[in-house]
Amino acid sequence: MRCRSATLHARGAVAVVIGCGLIALAAGLLGVNPAAAAPAVLGLDVSDHQHSVNWSSVASHGAQFAYIKATEGTGFVNPDFASQYDGAYQAGIIRGAYHFALPNDSSGAAQASYFVANGGGWSADGRTLPGALDIEYNPYGAECYKLSRSAMVAWIASFDKRYEALTSVWPVIYTTSQWWGKCTGNYGGFASQDPLWIASYGGTAGALPAGWPTFTFWQYSSTGTFPGDQDMFNGSRSGLSRLASAAR
Repeated sequence: MRCRSATLHARGAVAVVIGCGLIALAAGLLGVNPAAAAPAVLGLDVSDHQHSVNWSSVASHGAQFAYIKATEGTGFVNPDFASQYDGAYQAGIIRGAYHFALPNDSSGAAQASYFVANGGGWSADGRTLPGALDIEYNPYGAECYKLSRSAMVAWIASFDKRYEALTSVWPVIYTTSQWWGKCTGNYGGFASQDPLWIASYGGTAGALPAGWPTFTFWQYSSTGTFPGDQDMFNGSRSGLSRLASAAR
């Protein structure tokens, strides 16, 4: 994921596969890029760092979904969001929005409201994924935003609850296992409701945060076929459509 002034990548990936889909498992064991392990359901995520995306080309190269940065904290809206979000839709790509969390900036509830008000909502059209909460390394200071583990869990719960109240669906949580362990104490309480989007560039999805038996999305590289970061969905195209319809 990308914040306003830094490029954030997965760190400290652990080469252990827990609950991964067969495609991801095969890719990791063979040491190949997940994009080469057909028939993977591939996608991408972009931000204001990718100003002009040729969505028709992206679709023609096999992307089936995209996450697009909408907001950060309560003071930043991606100036390219509308064109990126609509462009993906017009190209037939299932798309969703994500919010870059700044837990030391304002409450989780406030940031969820800001996210929804600026493009991060959800609609039951079968082509809009639940919004994603990007919660990870702080690019501007202390790694855990100077919050205790219990305070961080409470912040995420506040975002979670407000987002579900506003949209009727639970958000996807994007994170890395290392950050989650350090900054939440490897809290497992969100796994029963929030799909996991794991970032790991080590050739496998790695050891997952507590509670999640598998991942829903895997960000496996910052470079590749598509603009921005490279992702895959842990399932079939029909499964992706069910997630977009909130039928999990």
